[in-house]
Amino acid sequence: MTQTLPSEKPQILSFIDRLRSGDVRALARAVSLVENDAPLAAEVLSECFPFTGRALRIGITGSPGAGKSTIVDKLARHYRASGISVGVIAVDPTSAFTGGAILGDRIRMQENLGDTGFYVRSMATRGALGGLARTTADVASVIEASGKDVILIETVGVGQDEIDIVRLADVTVVVLVPGMGDDVQSLKAGVMEIGDIFVVNKADREGADRVEKEVRAMQSLATQHGDWISPVVKTVASTGEGIDRLTEAIAQMKEWLESEGRMESRRRRYWRERILEMMRQSLMRQVREHGLSDAELEAHVERVVSKEEDPYKLVPELVTRVLR
Repeated sequence: MTQTLPSEKPQILSFIDRLRSGDVRALARAVSLVENDAPLAAEVLSECFPFTGRALRIGITGSPGAGKSTIVDKLARHYRASGISVGVIAVDPTSAFTGGAILGDRIRMQENLGDTGFYVRSMATRGALGGLARTTADVASVIEASGKDVILIETVGVGQDEIDIVRLADVTVVVLVPGMGDDVQSLKAGVMEIGDIFVVNKADREGADRVEKEVRAMQSLATQHGDWISPVVKTVASTGEGIDRLTEAIAQMKEWLESEGRMESRRRRYWRERILEMMRQSLMRQVREHGLSDAELEAHVERVVSKEEDPYKLVPELVTRVLR
């Protein structure tokens, strides 16, 4: 059955009310509007905004194969068992054939799908770098507005370039696993600096103690954490071992953030970056809609390639034309 989209202000308000009251279909529809950058997306986000800022956003990042999905699943189960509502955003690689997520929520956390206090959404990166999709932050806001207490955000797992999560998450958990080449050394140029909590997963494997020692030896990299010393937690996520210790570490991090205005400071930095990113997206939308057709772009490309046009002079001219 085809769903009717909200088209007027009263309908949108009613739509948001249904989302806020726990209507899973309304939440799913709102997420789809935002993820697809539909014409109504900005208004939906604007109506959701007053209901954001309360949930704890936990980012789970690390290399592919480290067990991030299993850890997210076990964390979600733990929180739900404690009566805490949970939203999960799983950012997956993009299929080269369909443009959609290669992995999806149908093969993740299936036992939780009938739980009204739990919502999971898989997102394709759609070519975005940094481990997140372009609209991940907006989708997180919509899920948060629906009343979820904790938002778990699992990144795609692309290695040391995967650092966008630190801007979005309140707490960033870096998952490592023994037996992956140079282990920590291969990650130190990027991911290691952003970890609030380190997890050595599959800790029943040989080499887990060595990974833990390497992490502790590199604690000096975490200069942005002030007097917070990022704990190292060993887990065997497949059995649930260590998940209690991980949730305790997250709770301690949350308590630390909420003292001395640290959470507010983090979110201030986040919104500074987010506003700039929103401005960039808005400008690009104006370029697409009013400033530069595909045909005109191709014509400029041809002239630049043939050296008939200087891109360093062309681009300021195009920007000026769009903003005029």
